[in-house]
Amino acid sequence: MRREHFTLHVSNVDWVETDEEPSKPSVSIDFTGPAAMLRERLTGPGDEVLDAGETDVALRLQEPLDGDAAGVVSVTNRVTGDFILELNEEATDVLRFIRAARGYGEEENDDDGRYEVEITLDGEQFVTYDKRTFLVYDDEGSLLRQHSLIPSGVEL
Repeated sequence: MRREHFTLHVSNVDWVETDEEPSKPSVSIDFTGPAAMLRERLTGPGDEVLDAGETDVALRLQEPLDGDAAGVVSVTNRVTGDFILELNEEATDVLRFIRAARGYGEEENDDDGRYEVEITLDGEQFVTYDKRTFLVYDDEGSLLRQHSLIPSGVEL
């Protein structure tokens, strides 16, 4: 699978910079490549779609975080550690999304999730996850706790 096969759309993040009512940030990832391959990666050993607790979302910076740093957003299988998908994004856009998710969680105290991830295959919804964690790593692979979304009480 190529990163060019993925398109990412974000919603419900503008309220952070205004005084609007908080709403759950959402990211939609549309895949236009060979659907069978992504379906296989999103499916566990019992042929059931992985649930939210079996996946992790992260941003890996490709350069130091200053100015217009580029990064790679990835969704991985928590059990195997295998990459499910990854795509290139601007770090400032992803960090803005994380700030919105953090703010939503603080305002709404939502135990179900601080943000939503929807993965579509050729425009058709395949899976939706409510997530509470979004990890950010620097260009050398070290966790940037101050930029990550880590629920209280979680130890890494």
